[in-house]
Amino acid sequence: MSANESTNAATNQQDPQAVTRPQKFTGQDQQPEELDAGAPLKGESRTVLVTGASGYIGGRLVPKLLEAGHTVKVLVRSPEKIAGNPWRDQVEVIESSLDDGDALQKALTGVDVFYYLVHSMAAGSGFEEKEQAMARTAATAAEAAGVRRIVYLGGLHPTGVELSTHMRSREAVGQVFIDNSVDAIVFQAGVVIGSGSASFEMIRHLSETLPLMPAPSWVRNRIEAIAVRDVLYYLASAASLDGTINRTFDIGCRQVLTYAGMMQQYAAEAGLPYRVVMALPIPAPKLAGLWVALTTPIPLSMAVPLVQSLQHDAVSDEHDIDKYIPQPDGGLTNYRTAVGLALGRERDGQVTTTWANAGASSDPLPSDPEWAGHKVYMDERTFHGDVDPAHVWTIIEGIGGQNGWYSLPLAWRIRGWMDKLQGGAGLLRGRRHPGTLAVGEVVDWWRVEEIDRGKLLRLRAEMRAPGRAWLELSVEPEGNGSRYRQRAIFFPKGLSGRLYWLAVLPFHSFIFPAMSRNITNAAKELAEKEASSGGKARATKGN
Repeated sequence: MSANESTNAATNQQDPQAVTRPQKFTGQDQQPEELDAGAPLKGESRTVLVTGASGYIGGRLVPKLLEAGHTVKVLVRSPEKIAGNPWRDQVEVIESSLDDGDALQKALTGVDVFYYLVHSMAAGSGFEEKEQAMARTAATAAEAAGVRRIVYLGGLHPTGVELSTHMRSREAVGQVFIDNSVDAIVFQAGVVIGSGSASFEMIRHLSETLPLMPAPSWVRNRIEAIAVRDVLYYLASAASLDGTINRTFDIGCRQVLTYAGMMQQYAAEAGLPYRVVMALPIPAPKLAGLWVALTTPIPLSMAVPLVQSLQHDAVSDEHDIDKYIPQPDGGLTNYRTAVGLALGRERDGQVTTTWANAGASSDPLPSDPEWAGHKVYMDERTFHGDVDPAHVWTIIEGIGGQNGWYSLPLAWRIRGWMDKLQGGAGLLRGRRHPGTLAVGEVVDWWRVEEIDRGKLLRLRAEMRAPGRAWLELSVEPEGNGSRYRQRAIFFPKGLSGRLYWLAVLPFHSFIFPAMSRNITNAAKELAEKEASSGGKARATKGN
């Protein structure tokens, strides 16, 4: 992830306030990538409100603030998105809207520090004006509620150049807070390196795809990255600073590399052969964005603004932050160490937040009575197996990502590439954890809409298609074994949607029967492995 991309991919459009009360935070569930960093500055306990808590940075910041002894409130539009977080019951959850000034003022009452960690990767007419208007609403609400400080994470950029739309918007939002009567600390960071971040995934996939890599000319640009744990250290420490502070601070690792050098150092840390990166004169960011979208999990809608943010050097102009917040114990994390930490987290399945899981919500699957008047296509399969439902569920919850989809892997890959070419998600997004899922998380081109652990998994498609699609996988006891059920549901949009379903129907006749059969067989293999090893085994790959 870059500080120039979304800290929370959805701008909050929410309903009237709904509040749940916190319990005490123990810190036992926090993972090493953050705990290994220096503890944030300790001072008087504050009451803080965090927006973007379902996003990449916000979701990791909350436990750091709790660790520092602060009382934490989070404002989210969809509380179910944070239901699986270990800190969920230790914070006050407010379901509200960032563009509803009255509701936001009420949420900010009694708050000392307001973390504004929201930025949309949307584009189009009026995007910048909307971002600034929402920031002004937030600043006005903070002023009326008596908030002492606003903390914002913006992007690191040079002065005197024409910035991209998203970089310009980040700068303008920061200026809105600086110009407001409430003190504001606006951190400006470049490429943020951490497990699950979009910037890290972009570097990883570009580095691993080709040993000889043609690349746009911006790979020669100078970049000062920063480890996600150092970003969190600065953000959390800002809550404890005393006195009047109203300004921007550049933050980075103090190590400057070219983007090509970052890919080469990634390859070295990952044990890959040396990568030869050839900078070519590809001036159009949209063309370069398409190249990035095709070779990485980043969708075109996010790849273009990411590439646009790399058109200029991103190096700190000042290190004034050292006068206010000392560097963490052991110093700032250098780039290669940050890469090693991120790789270790992904290898061990300890990724707490990802860029993809911060995506926007869409309409859920209507209940059956609401289907009246809709044209609905369904493909339903069931399969009985002499295997415990618990083993079938392990396979269901582990589906996708490295484990695959248990039928015709080539067909899934082709469909994924077709989706990528249309600007969709494709199959490269993978999943946060190889064995567990939570509502709102991504699984390749799907997003978890509902999970009833041990019984039902419902996935909503985010691929490009002329209609809305869902996939339900469920299991229930039957006799001495289990009954696996699988249901694909498609709501076509117009004639094109109906033709699309007819076009894919022949493929479904091969894919879905094999999928139901192979999932049950994989559950049997899992049960046999556990019986032979005397312990819990992991799901086997389906393709």
